[in-house]
Amino acid sequence: MHIAVFSQYHTNPDCPATSRHYALLAYLARQHRITLISTRTWEPQRLTQQYPWVPAGVELRVADVPYENQMGVARRGLAFAQYAAYAVREGLRIDRPDVIWGISTPLTAAWAAAQVARRRKVPWVFEVQDLWPSFPIAMGAVPNRWAQRRLFALEKSLYGSARHIMALSPDMTRYVEATANHNPLAPARVSTVLNGTDLELAALATDEAVVTLRREQGLQGRRVVLYAGTLGRANDIPTLLAAAELLAAQRPEMVWLFMGLGFDEPRVREAASRCPAIRLVPPQPRHAVFSWFRLAEVSVVSFLGLPVLDANSPAKFYDSLAVGTPVIVTNNGWTRELVETHGCGWFSPPSDAPALAQLLHTLLEQPEQLRAAGAAGRQVAATAFDRQQLAATVQQILEQAAQ
Repeated sequence: MHIAVFSQYHTNPDCPATSRHYALLAYLARQHRITLISTRTWEPQRLTQQYPWVPAGVELRVADVPYENQMGVARRGLAFAQYAAYAVREGLRIDRPDVIWGISTPLTAAWAAAQVARRRKVPWVFEVQDLWPSFPIAMGAVPNRWAQRRLFALEKSLYGSARHIMALSPDMTRYVEATANHNPLAPARVSTVLNGTDLELAALATDEAVVTLRREQGLQGRRVVLYAGTLGRANDIPTLLAAAELLAAQRPEMVWLFMGLGFDEPRVREAASRCPAIRLVPPQPRHAVFSWFRLAEVSVVSFLGLPVLDANSPAKFYDSLAVGTPVIVTNNGWTRELVETHGCGWFSPPSDAPALAQLLHTLLEQPEQLRAAGAAGRQVAATAFDRQQLAATVQQILEQAAQ
């Protein structure tokens, strides 16, 4: 079977990114022909050269479309349009696929997949990674009401034309089902396929690797809290910094590591310059990040208190649990339900620095509770978050859609 994949942002484990689709494509390419239509956005950001840029068996069609997080709304929109135009052109040139897999974000990548599917008369599967356009609208990135209406109309039309929809969290699935129900052309089936994690990479975080990392970073005798991921507007970084400073006054042995890049990086750098308990860590390649998670006693996955963000499926959530490090979440959605149900983490209200600092202070007083929560997290990761198992589900969905 020939599968055409439309994804504007391809990464591999050498990149400081989740590389979800690298694992899925590698699995699919064992049995099927794969053509990936993407861009070079992430290739210059490789931190190591340990992995091929695409898995064996994947044919890559790639466009030179510049994109950076620092771009304004108009420049980002141009990048989205440039990729969509390229993807439609290449999608009409390649051998006719049996099924098309369109990956959003951005929504324009899924639009390109739908256009090629319609013109070549083949089914397509829509993967919803973030709730677009609800997310950028909630963040104020699309203030124009006419543009908002057009984007919502596009979203509904894509739900209607896709043979199947894959959503990355249960809350996303509920959103898609509620939205698609207003569309008479909506497909009958929506599946939850979690973001997941790479357990074979998590296994690289051995005792020896963590001891070496702790020594290299001068963290002997320090108790570590970790935030790893985008330092973006949606991640409520100012609250984490305030909590870190409050906690430092109570627990001088504590150090809070912030790993990543993004809008609030200068804010983290400034806080680190005045507070020894705060450190900014440069982004790490995917295959190395698990040792940092295991180094920590607890990690924090934070977002602003916007309902649309409660549906998120952040990679750092899965990665932390995979190595047995419990997680504090500030989403009042499915991640809160999961950590409380399985006893592998805790909820702290969004944008409440004193509450977060107090929770961390209490947990650091209870190392046995931290260890028990970590063990519970490792168990749920093994049973529900393995990307090899998730890849089998994706393969089944694509094969059924092609039929």
